[in-house]
Amino acid sequence: MNMTENQLRKEIGFTVAVSLVIGTVIGSGVFMKPGIVITSAGGSTMALWAWVLGGIITLAGGLTVAEISSQIPKTGGLYVYLEEVYGKVWGFLSGWVQAIVYGPAIIAALGLYFGMLFVNLFGMSEQWQMWVGLGAVVFLGTVNSIGTKYGGWVQTISTIGKLIPIALIIIFGLWKGNNNVLGIASGVTNVEISMGAAILATLFAYDGWMLVGFVAGEMKNPEKMLPRAIITGLSVVTAIYLLVNVAMLHVLPADKIVGLGPNAAGTAASTLFGSIGGKLISVGILVSIFGCLNGKILTFPRVVYAMAERGQLPASRLLSSVHPNFGTPFYATASQIILAIVMMIISNPDRLSDIAIFAVYLFYIQTFFAVFILRKRNSGIKRVYSVPLYPIIPIVAIIGSGFVVVSTIIDKPFDSLIAIGIAVIGLPVFWLLERRS
Repeated sequence: MNMTENQLRKEIGFTVAVSLVIGTVIGSGVFMKPGIVITSAGGSTMALWAWVLGGIITLAGGLTVAEISSQIPKTGGLYVYLEEVYGKVWGFLSGWVQAIVYGPAIIAALGLYFGMLFVNLFGMSEQWQMWVGLGAVVFLGTVNSIGTKYGGWVQTISTIGKLIPIALIIIFGLWKGNNNVLGIASGVTNVEISMGAAILATLFAYDGWMLVGFVAGEMKNPEKMLPRAIITGLSVVTAIYLLVNVAMLHVLPADKIVGLGPNAAGTAASTLFGSIGGKLISVGILVSIFGCLNGKILTFPRVVYAMAERGQLPASRLLSSVHPNFGTPFYATASQIILAIVMMIISNPDRLSDIAIFAVYLFYIQTFFAVFILRKRNSGIKRVYSVPLYPIIPIVAIIGSGFVVVSTIIDKPFDSLIAIGIAVIGLPVFWLLERRS
C-alpha cells in the first residue's frame, strides 16, 4: 500500500519536536568526544573554544535552516530543500549520501557507543559490545516501525531522563570541583594540533539539529512549529554542552579526561557522587545515548521514504510503501537498520562518525547558501519566519562549515575521499534511474 506525504499521520506536536532536536543532538557526543576535542585542540582552553565555535556554527546553521524549512515544510529535510532550490541532481546526491552513508553510519556509531558503555558499566566481556549495540539498534528499529507516536514517546521520556544526570554533573561539578579549567595541556605529544579536527568532533556532538525537518510532513503546524523547535532546542543544547565540559574539567584534569576517553564522564560522576552515584549517572548516560539513537532511527528513514516516493532509489516501490496498519515507512526504516548493522560489523564508531559528519556538511553548506536564493526567488512574499541578523548569520554558518570541511580534507584525506567517492557514485545511479523512468 502506497501513501502520499499528505496521508502520513500528523502526530508530532511541539513537545515532541523540541525533544527530537534536543534528544537527537544530546546523545553520545558530549560524553564520548571531550577527550578527543582536548587532544585535537591541544589543551583545555582551546577545547572549550572548539565547543563554543561548534555551537555557534550549529546555531547559525539552525537559524538559517529554520527559514528554509518554514518555506519548504515537507518531509525529507535536507534532501527536499536542495531539490527545491538546486534541482533534482543535487537533491538526489544529498539524499543518496544521507541514505547510504550518513544515516546508517550515525546509527551504527551510536549503537557501538551504547554497547561499549553498557558493557563497561555492567562489567561484561568486551566481546558483548557488538551484540548489545546490535540489539539496541534492532529494538528501536522495531519500535519506530510500529508507529511514529511510540517512537515519539520514547524520545520525550528519554530526553527528560537524560537531562537529569546532565544537570547533576553540571551543578555538582561546578560546585564541588576544584581543578583549574583553563590553560591545562592535553598531555599528548604525538598528535598534531588542529582546531578543525577539534570542531569536527564537537559537530558530531551537535549533530542532529536538522533531523526534525525530516518529519515536517508529520507535524501539526510545521510552518510555525519547525523554526521554534530548532531554535529552542539548539539554544538549550549549546548552553548544556559548554557547562558540561566546564564541569568535567573542574572535576578531572584535562590529561585525565584524555586518558579515560569514553569513560571520563562516568569517572567524573563517581568522583562527585561515589561508586553507586557514579553508576546511576552512567545509567543516565546510557539513557541519553539510547534516546539519541531512537531519534536518529525515527527520522533518518524519512529521507529514504521521500526519495523512494519520487522513484529516486533502487526498489523505490517497496521503500515508499507505508505499513497498512502502523502508518509508518516500514521498509525505509528496515533499509537503514540493515546498512547500519553492516557498518557496525566492519568499522569503528569514531571513524564512522567523522566520515558521516564530513559527508553531510558538504551539503549543509549548500543549504545555508540556499537562503539567499530563496530570498531573491520569493521576494515580496511574506515569510512565516526570517533568520535574524540576515545576512550575517547565514554567512557565519557557511564560513564555519567551510573551515571544518577544508580542515577535514587536510587532516583526514582518505576518509574524506571515501565520503566524496560515495557521493560521486550516486551520479550514475541517478542517471540510470532517470533513464528507466
